[in-house]
Amino acid sequence: MGGALASTPFSLPGSPPPTNRNLSSRLSGRRGSRRTSTLPLVSMIEGFQEEAARGSGRRRLLKHPLLAFYVLACAVTWAFHIPLALAAVGAVGWRLPAWVHVLGALGPLAASLGMTWATRGPAGLRDLARRATTWQGGWGWLAFALLSPGACFLASGAALSLFRGDMTALRGFGYAAELPQLGWLGTWLLWTLTFGFCEEMGWRGFMLPRLQQGRGAYAATLLLGLLWAFWHVPSFFYNMPVNPMVWVAFLISILAGSVVMTWLYNSTGGSILIPALWHGAFDTAVAGADGMVAGAVNACVIAGAIVILRRYGPDALSPQPKQVVSRGQE
Repeated sequence: MGGALASTPFSLPGSPPPTNRNLSSRLSGRRGSRRTSTLPLVSMIEGFQEEAARGSGRRRLLKHPLLAFYVLACAVTWAFHIPLALAAVGAVGWRLPAWVHVLGALGPLAASLGMTWATRGPAGLRDLARRATTWQGGWGWLAFALLSPGACFLASGAALSLFRGDMTALRGFGYAAELPQLGWLGTWLLWTLTFGFCEEMGWRGFMLPRLQQGRGAYAATLLLGLLWAFWHVPSFFYNMPVNPMVWVAFLISILAGSVVMTWLYNSTGGSILIPALWHGAFDTAVAGADGMVAGAVNACVIAGAIVILRRYGPDALSPQPKQVVSRGQE
């Protein structure tokens, strides 16, 4: 684009293209002529500057796509979560409705769509959409994603109910404090569409295959888990007890859940759909659960992560090769 503009003489509308001599005389001629001829020159220089800025900006994005993605994801999410945190600690005198928390899930989605377009263009967006709607392997993966968190909840809740002698431990399944009027099905749909798909389009859809390039799946998963946990930090001040031990337990559950979702992602050929459904089902099971039941469900996830690591090893965390996106594809 820049070369074509530089090699094409500019002229006033309706006049023949000027020669180089005519161009020089116009630039050094009368005041009125100079004014007329320099306007296109200024526009052309500004166009070159804008093109260079766009090119250099895109080169920076291509050079550090993971950093750009993470900064954008945090910026969008924290725009919703930081005001909630400030209100919770009394730093501001106003309050936002609790459902604003759900809007924070848009951060990873927006970052994934924006960075996929910037690095891979329309073809990358089509690939992202394909992986969000399909998976490789049998129907067992779909069944596991949808049912395993609920099965852990029911088993844990039933055992605790027998111990207590009442059924209170089975309450709370599918309860959303942000929108308490929703039933369990509505809550499942909400969590699956927001903290399931919106998050996983970013964490597993964009970050994981790039982190797995040049490192083992387990190392990539631990790094992703730490970044994912830090993304939650503002919500610590309004969505859970302000207690370092609770935060440590949350970090452990995040890391274990990341191992499970890497296993699902790599085992299904890079599917975003299967991890997103599991994520939504897990949140449905634990978000409103009794504390001991939620802890038991998390213990099931930790045990599952240990089994996955021991059985498949740290390189792929799955029976299939790890899924990667290399720099050559961007």
